[in-house]
Amino acid sequence: MKVISLNVNGIRQAAERGFFEWMVRQDPDVVCLQDIQADERTLNDSVFFPPGYNTYFFDSMENPEQAGVAIYCKTMPKAIMTGMGFPECDFEGRFIQADFDKVSIGAFLTPHGSNHEEALQEHKYRFMEGFKNHLIKTRRKRREFIFCGTANVARSPIDVSSWFVNQRNSGFLPEERKWINEIFNELEYIDAFRQVNKQDKQYTWWPDYERAWKLDEGGRLDYQIATPGIKNLIQGGTIYKGQRFSDHAPLIVEYNID
Repeated sequence: MKVISLNVNGIRQAAERGFFEWMVRQDPDVVCLQDIQADERTLNDSVFFPPGYNTYFFDSMENPEQAGVAIYCKTMPKAIMTGMGFPECDFEGRFIQADFDKVSIGAFLTPHGSNHEEALQEHKYRFMEGFKNHLIKTRRKRREFIFCGTANVARSPIDVSSWFVNQRNSGFLPEERKWINEIFNELEYIDAFRQVNKQDKQYTWWPDYERAWKLDEGGRLDYQIATPGIKNLIQGGTIYKGQRFSDHAPLIVEYNID
């Protein structure tokens, strides 16, 4: 099973840059998109619904032009779930999950946070706490899960450029790193990409579109978070940088799952 995750920073913009043509060529089994920034009812062009894929959206109730997530999958899921039971997620379209026979796959989107606006950073922290509680409950279930999405947190110094300076910035604050590492350490989830790729400078996001991209100054803010039973089923992990569809790059992980 090939799973692709991408923060599109606007699904229309990504489509204009050729994302869906590239996606079809990749022939993935499941694609999780974050930050679609669109009301599903306004996506009338067939480009958003490629043949061979079942498509599911969860957009923001408060403002459909912000946030929002989507799942594209070849196999029709047994069920689709939206939301995680708290307002920072459910009112803003920040989680959707597809259940298949052997695994459930979800797309999540953590708020950006802010260095300068305390309210925005607190909003991010509330989402992080709610998501962590959801992951705790998930560990009690008797099936495997893969949560694909933007955490807006870099896990360790090898996951962000200028790490020492960035310790003062949202996305690499000590509290944020503690949160992401609790997920992988205390809750025993698997960082699927890092399970098979240990190299540094494996970034999925770059600020200031052109300059940071050219200098490769960014951060690994996007993850595929898997339950422990999937650990030995991870076969490969790559970040695609051949084309630019948004300020994030597609994260591709292959699993030995039918």
